[in-house]
Amino acid sequence: MSAVMTIEELRAGLAWRKNLDKVFVVVGLLILMSCLGLLALLFLDLVRDGAARFGWDFLTQFPSRKAERAGILSAWVGTSMIMLVTALVALPIGVAAAIYLEEYAPKNWITGVIEINVTNLAGVPSIVYGLLALGLFVYQFGLGQSVLAAGLTLALLILPIIIVGTREALRAVPKAIREAAYGLGATRWEVTKDHVLPYSTGGILTGLILGLSRAIGETAPIITIGALSFIAFLPGSPVTGEFPFVNFEWLKSEFTAMPIQIFNWVSRPDQAFQQNAAAAAAILLGMTLAMNAVAIWIRYRFRKKINW
Repeated sequence: MSAVMTIEELRAGLAWRKNLDKVFVVVGLLILMSCLGLLALLFLDLVRDGAARFGWDFLTQFPSRKAERAGILSAWVGTSMIMLVTALVALPIGVAAAIYLEEYAPKNWITGVIEINVTNLAGVPSIVYGLLALGLFVYQFGLGQSVLAAGLTLALLILPIIIVGTREALRAVPKAIREAAYGLGATRWEVTKDHVLPYSTGGILTGLILGLSRAIGETAPIITIGALSFIAFLPGSPVTGEFPFVNFEWLKSEFTAMPIQIFNWVSRPDQAFQQNAAAAAAILLGMTLAMNAVAIWIRYRFRKKINW
């Protein structure tokens, strides 16, 4: 009789846990749908307020003191160049650091302290990175208020995110793949290069794009290092028609960015500038959503390849 009661109690407990799981799923879905609904309402409100300014002229004209003639050409070009520098700097350093910590570093108190600090750095306010960059890149290294200084600043900002995301992608690789490669006589670097990295590429690129999605909307760090709020020229082209066909002068150019331009327009009382700010914010939000969509697509493609 006691055994029968124990089995019944066990079944009742399992049923209660299953119901609790269902409640958790429902609550999670409600929270997710609420957040997505708020985001959709915000986006639609921006689109509605800035609908009158959407057009090719808005994308191809420089900022102006007259709201109806103002555009975001220098802002989105500056943002694109900063994101290019950020990606080129943060990706190799972040991936290399993650590979070392996950595949090579001995498991002792030193690496434990490093891992804790990397995780904590992901939560440091962005203004702190701006102050660090102001003293290090602008004054110490003499880079000035340039695209290069801004790109390096945002690279520092997203570096912990990339390291953490890459380590999670490396951990997701089944141990059987490593063991099989070691069993065939491969070295640790060959295992990492030929097996671990190809398997985790989707997760690594996803972490990079999510990091860039955060960096693209940051205002405090680039204001701290001296981003201009009004600029009526573009940096030089990275590509030239003469040998060696690459120009690095654009890295030294002064710049502005989409968040700076939006902040400048929002601070003005004229309603026309408020429409410009709404249109620019909608475009920036659309760029961020597009980057996240690319991250999802990359992850799906690489997972599909692995499954095949």
